[in-house]
Amino acid sequence: MKLIDRQAQRDWDEHLKNLMRSVTVDHTESESERIVRKQKLEKDFEQWANYYFPAYATSEPAPFHKKAARRVINNRRWFEVRAWSRELAKTTRTMIEVLFLVLVKKEVRNTVMVSNSYDNAERLLSGYKLSLEHNQRIIHDYGTQEQQGSWTSGEFITRQGASFRALGAGQNPRGSKNEEWRVDCILIDDYDTDEECRNELRIKEKVSWIEKALLPTLSVSGNYRVIVCGNIIAPVCTVKALMKVAMHSEIVNIRDAQGRSSWVKNSEADIDQFLGMLSYATIQGEFYNNPITEGTVFQEMAYKPIRPLIEYGYLVCYTDPSFKESKRNDYKATVLVGRWRDEYHVLKAYANQTTTAAMIDWHYEVMAFVADRVPVYYLMEANFLQDIILQEFYRASMERKKTIPISGDMRSKPDKFTRIEALLEPLNRNAKLYLNLAEEHAPGMRVLREQFLSLEPGSRAHDDAPDAVEGAVFELNRRWATDQTKGVTAIPYKNKNQKRY
Repeated sequence: MKLIDRQAQRDWDEHLKNLMRSVTVDHTESESERIVRKQKLEKDFEQWANYYFPAYATSEPAPFHKKAARRVINNRRWFEVRAWSRELAKTTRTMIEVLFLVLVKKEVRNTVMVSNSYDNAERLLSGYKLSLEHNQRIIHDYGTQEQQGSWTSGEFITRQGASFRALGAGQNPRGSKNEEWRVDCILIDDYDTDEECRNELRIKEKVSWIEKALLPTLSVSGNYRVIVCGNIIAPVCTVKALMKVAMHSEIVNIRDAQGRSSWVKNSEADIDQFLGMLSYATIQGEFYNNPITEGTVFQEMAYKPIRPLIEYGYLVCYTDPSFKESKRNDYKATVLVGRWRDEYHVLKAYANQTTTAAMIDWHYEVMAFVADRVPVYYLMEANFLQDIILQEFYRASMERKKTIPISGDMRSKPDKFTRIEALLEPLNRNAKLYLNLAEEHAPGMRVLREQFLSLEPGSRAHDDAPDAVEGAVFELNRRWATDQTKGVTAIPYKNKNQKRY
């Protein structure tokens, strides 16, 4: 382990020790009261977890947390994969469940922690070791756990005979036996690395090691738990491979299918602020189990300052409101696009996994930005312009005393990827499609760029923002062609209160 890593490990260990030391014990209760309290807690895992690990119980567990705990505790032979997003406490919850099985149920006697390297496995195991060493409530109710002579950072055995061992990927797991007890709990955490996932052969080798060397350490006739914690960080990774053979696998993203936070601990504002610092590809891989590789259609997007609004003649504000029933939790997207000579400029872009109300707010921001300096055609695909959305637009217009004159795009659309590639890729390649330089770092424009760059055939990457641009450019072309047929030349829009942009 490098010096900087060793210092980071020491800092982490000290942090955990301080957490455990902060757990106080009521020394005024009698022995009979202690026994009654302990027995009551042991009948309810969630209450037990809250009492013995109050530093971690800062928020009410989500339903998926509670269901996962019941699965592991109630099934003596179990293998599950937890593809939970970052910030959903998959490692912490797993640790508390395993310690419950060790201390209360006494069904786990020999645990192996596996990670991408021995050092990382040792780091993950430190939470177990320091909890058993320093958690005063555990010591008070279950006795001193530390056993002299069998207590190192990578391998230790409690006084009650429960053993824990750290193991790096590919290391020899044979011999991981605690007296007569074979391995009965395998924890695989943070096993994939970005570098290895770029090489499919290396992933196959890592999966093969699990199947041929690690899992056979379990007893065929005995009880066992196997818990895999990780994100789907690449199209080919061990997490995805193990999901195919596990008894149960579960994907939980930072937001659910309705675009709401999956756990009350993470507020919508906190999620927005944090994800705002990250790229689209990082967000999808780490928080949505949707790994994105670099696209093959759009290599880069160009920026330039936009023209004065009156030079565009008119603008199109196009909205893709996303499929409500989509399991991908699509992005809502609204873009404002204008045509100047033979170029297309994306003046404004909004894209987020958000509510219909927020999407409607974008339209009023567009209206304020344009400020009657040029006509704007507001469009949305007709299939989505249904009663519920129209009602929300109506309520917003009553509240704001302004109406968004939105219309439905009635055309029959071919395949989305084909439309985007056929219409927009040539424009981008020939320097005819530009994004507003002044909006380069705006959240919606960043998402738009990253969705363009992630676009490729068969990809699971979101494409709602580029789809909105395609809709706007198509409408601009349709109106321009109509004007040419009628012999109309676009005349800058003016009114008596016109201010130069």
